[in-house]
Amino acid sequence: MKRYRPNVAAIVLSSNYPKKVEFFIAQRSDVADSWQFPQGGIDEGENPKEALLRELREEIGTDEVEIIAEYPDWVSYDFPKTIAKKMYPYDGQRQKYFLVKLKPGAKIDLATKEPEFSDYKFVPYEELFKYVTFFKRPVYKKVLEYFKREGYF
Repeated sequence: MKRYRPNVAAIVLSSNYPKKVEFFIAQRSDVADSWQFPQGGIDEGENPKEALLRELREEIGTDEVEIIAEYPDWVSYDFPKTIAKKMYPYDGQRQKYFLVKLKPGAKIDLATKEPEFSDYKFVPYEELFKYVTFFKRPVYKKVLEYFKREGYF
């Protein structure tokens, strides 16, 4: 039986939302040309919203966000073989997705205690999948299509 790490992921929209729909993506510092949404494990005793805010502080230096919506289900994906070795004993991740908006004046700072990202940018939906790492694309598409159908963008 496969083991999935409980995880949260944040689809971060710029503070210009809803006037302008721009998605925050960040380049991993440990994998070349690997862009993704902020995400991370849920610690023992934490609920997904607490984990979301902690992970945002740890990964992008701010938790100054407004939660717009939550994906109704948990979504799982398997790690590629090259990553699976590093993530043992987990075979993949089981994620809860949140759609959030940066509050006006929120400052992104990737120089956190243990930096996971080396760069970031805001991109329109049409450009998102040019950057996002291959094995996360199906999950991102599924979740983003849901938020799109629900009328968030």
